[in-house]
Amino acid sequence: MNAIKVVAIVLIIAGVLGLAYGSFSYTKNTKAVDLGPIELSVKEKKTVNVPVWAGIGAIVAGGLLLVFGSKKQ
Repeated sequence: MNAIKVVAIVLIIAGVLGLAYGSFSYTKNTKAVDLGPIELSVKEKKTVNVPVWAGIGAIVAGGLLLVFGSKKQ
């Protein structure tokens, strides 16, 4: 399996997951206060929304790569 097919499959899977879930979240640690030996950090939960057009675009791009990316010139 060549690299173009792998990228195409990853794009299709990412597009389907983006459409299915719509968003993902992650936790970011930030240093709030640093007073000598005392450090206080804050955990922030951030959510990233995946637009519908991005999911559809990833699926279409992956499909096009699968169809046209493997043809010999």
